[in-house]
Amino acid sequence: MAEGSQVTNNSAEVAADVVDEAAVQLVYRPQPADALVGLRVRMRIKRWGLLLRSVFLALWVGQWLVGTISRGSADVVSTALFLFVVLVVGGYPRLQAAQVQRIVGWQGEYRTTVSPAGITTSSDHSTLIQRWSVLQGYRETRGHFVLLSRDPNIMCLEVLPKHGLSTADDVDRLRALLDRYTTRV
Repeated sequence: MAEGSQVTNNSAEVAADVVDEAAVQLVYRPQPADALVGLRVRMRIKRWGLLLRSVFLALWVGQWLVGTISRGSADVVSTALFLFVVLVVGGYPRLQAAQVQRIVGWQGEYRTTVSPAGITTSSDHSTLIQRWSVLQGYRETRGHFVLLSRDPNIMCLEVLPKHGLSTADDVDRLRALLDRYTTRV
């Protein structure tokens, strides 16, 4: 009987080694550029925000043009408001990324493990464990993997910067894990 339990323990140890072997580790400090990439990916997938910003900007352009044509010259206040709106609408993703950075940046270094069990991210102040079932998929950019939540508004993102990987081979291993447990979107 003791031999049987020994074999079971060895099997568990072998299974743990396989999981550890398949896991990919990232160590990084979140940067505003990382958040900006994640938000831009989200905007491309959820086109409503981009559409609404475009319509809003087009209405302001139209209002400014109609006012300028009807008066025969550009009004200083109208032009200043128009430029302000263009800056805010165009800069909104950067403003949002800066806000995200304020929320996550103070937590310091992040250590993320991607394994067959899911994604575990920890810092000095918190640990987040996500199973693959909470993700609808991922998108790869030149320098990041952006994991998107399954909720309809994609309120949660996980941005995994490639510079957080220790070797170039880890990029291919991470991509293989993501392809196995979720889909590209």
